[in-house]
Order: sequence, then structure tokens, then C-alpha cells
Amino acid sequence: MAPQVLYRVVYSTTNPTPSQINRLVIEPATLPQYTRRRVRDCDYPAIVPSSEPGACVRGTYVRGLTRDDQWRLDLFEGSQYERIRLRLHLRDRKRNEGEEMEAETYVWAEDTRGLEDGEWDFEEFSREKMGRWIGNDEEYEGELRPSIAANVITVEVDEAVRKKDPTGGRGVNGIIGGKLEVKGKSEKEVLESAV
Repeated sequence: MAPQVLYRVVYSTTNPTPSQINRLVIEPATLPQYTRRRVRDCDYPAIVPSSEPGACVRGTYVRGLTRDDQWRLDLFEGSQYERIRLRLHLRDRKRNEGEEMEAETYVWAEDTRGLEDGEWDFEEFSREKMGRWIGNDEEYEGELRPSIAANVITVEVDEAVRKKDPTGGRGVNGIIGGKLEVKGKSEKEVLESAV
């Protein structure tokens, strides 16, 4: 739902080039018979099946992801989620229901007792918490973020959650964010050395 977070994960920057932006097509979509709940003590949501009449999750459908992009997204989502194929509805700009299709999405794989009862609020996240997830690219242009250099190799999202990191290690200064940053930096070096 937040293109800047998606760009940070797949491109290691929140300010991708025009060709990178154009490679991905992001469309509004809804996922019927699911609901989005807050993960306890965290900034991020989980989607879970719902038997409530009319239940659906509004989100986005992304076309153009590569296998490497998918690997990065799997790393970002961690073991708390399972990537599964579900049926969704694309929406037009006026939010009218359109084409029904299959797509893969990340569904909560852990015990639902780890979720709060209320619906996760995207507007609140955007307004109050987005900075933890996207940071300021200009601040560290051309160098590895100091917090990333110290945490490059091991711990998964689950460890960050146990340590009460509200981004679950996925934020700019988190463990998973660090792994993505390092991979993006090495890819950039390979590309520059090929030129």
C-alpha cells in the first residue's frame, strides 16, 4: 500500500529512477473474505481469513516483480507470514470492482493471539510511523547507514519482534532493512563495475 516501502525493499531506495518506477505497475485491489489487523506491539498489519459478511482488505496489486524482488519481499515479510495464492478483485481509479484474478499475498502464519482486535489503520501508519520504514535516503547517500553496518548478517524478523522493535526489523534501521540495504548496495556495485 505504501510505494515508498515497496521501493525501499526491492530497489534499496525510496527514490527509484523513472525506469524502476515504470517497471512496476501498482493497482488498487481488494481481497474478499479477509481482514487486516494490527500486530501486537508493532507498526505493521497482518491479514487473516474472516467469516464476517462483507469482510475485505483494500490494498494494491503489483505487476512486474522479478524473482529477485520476490526474494527480497520474502525476506522482508519474514517467517511471520506465508506467501499464498488467493483470488482478489482489481479496482479502477473510482474504486469500482473490476477484474477478478489470482495473486500471491502474505497471510499471517502465526497464532492470531499475536494480533490486536482492531483494524490496522493505514492513514495512522502513514502519518505517524512511515519514517521508521523509509528513513531519509539523502542523509546517507553513498555510504552504508551506521546502524546497518553493525547489524548486517544474522537475526530474522522474529528476533526483532521479540526485542519489541515496532517495525519487526523491517524498518530503515532494522536487521532486515540492513540485509536489504547491503544486497542493494552490492547489486549497484556490480552494475557500476559492468559499465
